[in-house]
Amino acid sequence: MPLMNLVSEGAALPQAWRSRVLGKVGPANVKVLRMDALPLEEESHPYDEALLVLDGVMELSVSGVPTTVRAGELYLVEARTPHTVREGSEGTLVIIDL
Repeated sequence: MPLMNLVSEGAALPQAWRSRVLGKVGPANVKVLRMDALPLEEESHPYDEALLVLDGVMELSVSGVPTTVRAGELYLVEARTPHTVREGSEGTLVIIDL
């Protein structure tokens, strides 16, 4: 995988909240996306998901518990755990599907 500027990759995406797979590490997808201030509907996945905020802030709710994830912080959402992104989240997010 070549050298990538993840903030630039996220900023270049045509639409917020639409991730782009940058590559794989073993079976894990490494994705980047651009957050905007709009909330997302609740979701869950059959796999663990690591959420790494590169810049900005993500207002996350996990199983109904609000959490703020700031730049440089990572939140690990366990498989099948309901989670949603609340209004006010902005910046660049890296997602690793484990």
